[in-house]
Amino acid sequence: MSNKANSLSKLALQKFKKNFWGVFSFYFIVFVGVISVFAYVFAPDNSRYANQMHVSIHSKAPGFNVDLLVLPSQIKNEQGFFDKLFFGNINTVTEIPISQHTISGNTISYTEYVSDGLTGIEKVYTIEDKTIKPETLITKKTFYLGTDKYGRDLLSRILVGARISFFIGFVAVFISLVIGIFMGSVAGYFGGKVDAFIMWIINVTWSIPTLLLVIAITLALGKGFWQVFIAVGLTMWVEVARVVRGQIISAKEMQYVTAARALGFNNYRIITKHILPNIMAPVIVICAANFAAAILIESGLSFLGIGAQPPMASWGAMIKDHYNYIILGKPYLAIIPGLCIMFLVMAFMLIGNALRDALDVKN
Repeated sequence: MSNKANSLSKLALQKFKKNFWGVFSFYFIVFVGVISVFAYVFAPDNSRYANQMHVSIHSKAPGFNVDLLVLPSQIKNEQGFFDKLFFGNINTVTEIPISQHTISGNTISYTEYVSDGLTGIEKVYTIEDKTIKPETLITKKTFYLGTDKYGRDLLSRILVGARISFFIGFVAVFISLVIGIFMGSVAGYFGGKVDAFIMWIINVTWSIPTLLLVIAITLALGKGFWQVFIAVGLTMWVEVARVVRGQIISAKEMQYVTAARALGFNNYRIITKHILPNIMAPVIVICAANFAAAILIESGLSFLGIGAQPPMASWGAMIKDHYNYIILGKPYLAIIPGLCIMFLVMAFMLIGNALRDALDVKN
């Protein structure tokens, strides 16, 4: 039995490797996953939530560069290495965009950057710490995707925002699998009144529009990061439960289940060790589709303002903040996060199709 399962797994893997778009989508998802985990390593602005604002340089085009005067702070940052790595740097310095500057001794005379060709305010900063060289306080920064309406680095916000869109898929699918497999297994295996009761719950949940149910759960749990994850997961278990129930109804009449009962195995062992491993192929395909659905639902909630809350970066919230710029001459501010959502959703749908073809034993 195990050799046959191994041979079928190898055959499915070979078929999957032959599907170009499936393999390409797999590597794309892995790439986005790495970006999500180590977002602050790759982001030019590694401050927490990539939230370093420079209002004077808001809505600048991709490739915009400017000199920044970095004023040191007396506040010491005592973050640990892993805290900085995974949650960003708590920025204690002050960054001022400047259009020109002159250095004289320990004094920096500078003109603050002002948009639309206006003349900026001239100011003087005197360095009190004699160990600091004035030249080290002036840095040139390039905004590769431009800046948003608050003057934040758009590329950094995109990279950090990938974390929410990516991980909501994992959390939501995990919750839906735990609930869906349990409910579907109990309903399909035991049947009768238990099946009727669980199917009633499934049908009631199924009849409520997904987005409406998510909004209701989110409002009940409160606005926030984890609340959205839990809310989306609690609405996606129904489809998993229906598929598992149908597969178990067919599988429990098979000879290997009858043999397991004859050997005296209990119901828990029969379901978990014998039936579920043989019916996971369609469940895996549904998981890929649920990943994509979870990303879209989270983006919709963030667009409506009840998803991840500011200053946390989210692709849906970025579209909400900048959709009016589509008609104001800077459509990329909304189009770039929109394309990110589209590509990630498409990758999960393509890998779902590839898995469906690979796991189809009839082909």
